[in-house]
Amino acid sequence: MNYEDNVPTVKTGKEITREDAWALLTEYNKDKFHLKHAVTVEGVMRYFAKELGYASEEEFWGIVGLLHDLDFEQFPQEHCIKEQEIMREHGLDERLIHAVASHGYQLTVDIAPEHEMEKVLYAVDELTGLIGAVALMRPSKSVSDLELKSVKKKYKNANFAAGCSRAVIGHGAEMLGWELDYLISKTILAMRSCENAYESI
Repeated sequence: MNYEDNVPTVKTGKEITREDAWALLTEYNKDKFHLKHAVTVEGVMRYFAKELGYASEEEFWGIVGLLHDLDFEQFPQEHCIKEQEIMREHGLDERLIHAVASHGYQLTVDIAPEHEMEKVLYAVDELTGLIGAVALMRPSKSVSDLELKSVKKKYKNANFAAGCSRAVIGHGAEMLGWELDYLISKTILAMRSCENAYESI
């Protein structure tokens, strides 16, 4: 299945390389936390692209993950809105614009996740933050030895990593038709696959 098969947008504008996507990201984002989150989500999206049978589109999935919060650092009140404007100014593909903006569905925009890739992004964005926060509480400060039960325990504690919306994570799992435990378990594995990616930049 190609990306265009079930997304109501046509391929317009130019595609972007990973190198150019990084340059665009770092033009608008300087904070290490935001950059690390972008790279983490990029790696997680690449993992799921291969896991779900979209290996030929891994680069595209990764770039969507890398750029999903393009506008958040400078324009937090216009998140998922301003990034559309920025990307169109750069003449980027509408598929990319739709994909990154859709993770703000019912939060800042009414662009619904349609393709499986967009639903994955919606589900894992907040979840990677929660899993990362749990990992930092461990002696290893790593996801390498992190288990589902540890994440579930913190997930149920609304005061822990309160900025990571459980409602969004749960809605994302529902969109995908996955059990929450499955989503969390697979995302832990996805984060293991790219844990040191930021340090190699």
